[in-house]
Amino acid sequence: MNAPLLQVEDLAVRFPNRRRGTLTRGSFAAVDAVSFTLAAGETLGLVGESGSGKSTLVRAILRLLPVDRGRVLWCGEDLLALDSRSLRRRRREMQIVFQDPLASLDPRMTVREILAEPLQIFEPGLGRGERERRIAAGLERVGLAADMAGRFPHEFSGGQCQRIAIARAVMLAPKMLVCDEAVSSLDVSIQGQIVNLLADLQRELGMAMIFISHNLSVIRHISHRVAVLYAGRIVEQAPGDLLFNAALHPYTKALLAAEALLGTAPGATAAGDPPGAGEAPRGCGFSNRCAEARAACSLAAPALESARPDQLVACHRWRELSPGL
Repeated sequence: MNAPLLQVEDLAVRFPNRRRGTLTRGSFAAVDAVSFTLAAGETLGLVGESGSGKSTLVRAILRLLPVDRGRVLWCGEDLLALDSRSLRRRRREMQIVFQDPLASLDPRMTVREILAEPLQIFEPGLGRGERERRIAAGLERVGLAADMAGRFPHEFSGGQCQRIAIARAVMLAPKMLVCDEAVSSLDVSIQGQIVNLLADLQRELGMAMIFISHNLSVIRHISHRVAVLYAGRIVEQAPGDLLFNAALHPYTKALLAAEALLGTAPGATAAGDPPGAGEAPRGCGFSNRCAEARAACSLAAPALESARPDQLVACHRWRELSPGL
C-alpha cells in the first residue's frame, strides 16, 4: 500500500484568550488532536460551522500559522521540523486558493505579472518566451483567453478573478491544492463552473485537494472523503457516499438536516449557538447542543474510533444510537 501524500498527526493550534479585545490568562485550542491522511489524487472535504477550525487547520498544515503540538508529514518528511530554506523548496508542491478572489490578487499587478510571479520565484532560469507561453497556457487551462494577460484584477468578474487565482495556484503543477471556501463568495451558477474546473484540473494534474466549504452539495460533488469538524476536533470522517447516506454523529446529522431543509448548511444547525473562542464545553464539545447528550458526555472528550470500515466517529453514544452496527 502506498504511503499517504499528507499525514497529519495529533495536530493542535492554540491562540491566546481574549475578552472584549483584552488579552487574558491562558489560551484555547482552535484545533485540537486532529489526525488524518490524504492520498495522492484524493479530495478530502472539510465541513463544519463558522469557527469550527477548518481554515485554522489548513493554514497550520501549510505552516502559515504556528502549531502547538503534532506532526505534519509531507511525503514522509515533517514540515514542522523544516528550516525556512527547506520549507520554501516544498512550497511549490502545496498551493492554496482563498475565499475572496479580489483580496488574494494584488490590484497593482497585471494578470501577466500575477501568473509570472511563481515562475520567477521557483524557476528563475526560465526564458521570457517560455514564461509567456506558460502564462498563456495557464489562462487557457482555466477557461480564459491568453490576450487577457495585460488586464488588471478589477477588470474581471468575481468568477474570472477566482479562475486567475486558480491558474496562479496550479502554475507549478502542485501535488496538493487547498481550497479554503474557494467558491462561497461566488454566485451559485458560477460555483458549479469553478467546482467542475477544479475537478478537471485534479484529473489533469493528478493533484490531491483539501476542499473547505459550508455547502454540503458542493462537498458531496467533489470529495472522495469528508471530515466533519466541530470546536476544533474531527467528530466524523468517512467516504462521501457513506457519510451522506449513513452519518453516525448527531452533529453530522444536524448538518445534513439543515441542508435538506434549506438547501445548504448555513448558520445554526442545532439548538443553541456554536461555541465562541475558548468556550467549548468540557467533554464532548457538542454536548450542550446535542439532543442525545447524557451526563457522561460532559465528562470526557470522546475518542475518534472506527464504527465501520473507513468510517470514524467521536461520540460516546454512537453504538446506542446505531443499534444495527
